[in-house]
Amino acid sequence: MESIDNFSVHSLENFPVVWSRRAAIKPGYSGQWESEMDALLERATPFVIIFEEGQPDESHEDRKTRGLWLKRNKLALGALCKAVVAIEPDAIKRTALKAQSVLATKAFGVAMEIVESKEAAQKLAFELVEQS
Repeated sequence: MESIDNFSVHSLENFPVVWSRRAAIKPGYSGQWESEMDALLERATPFVIIFEEGQPDESHEDRKTRGLWLKRNKLALGALCKAVVAIEPDAIKRTALKAQSVLATKAFGVAMEIVESKEAAQKLAFELVEQS
């Protein structure tokens, strides 16, 4: 099992709640992301990923790499990742993201939830993990 010291894209300090670090999303990050996601699956323990508010845009290559990994690992990820929770305080943007999340759920086999705050994200994440 990979040490959490080797994680830079995700924070495992509150595992099984995994935080995606906004500051780590820089061009070329997808290789590290892929290694960390493989390590999360190797743990064979249910988890939830929370995306901080204001995630930056990613490069085309990073998006492509992540998309291919998600397609290859759809079943394994769907079995262990109970949801991806994104934080969006703006009600209008949150509504738009909720509509988009339906497509992401179908494509990648993982529920996507959009909430208004860090507190709401943490509460939901722990509830989802407890249900598994």
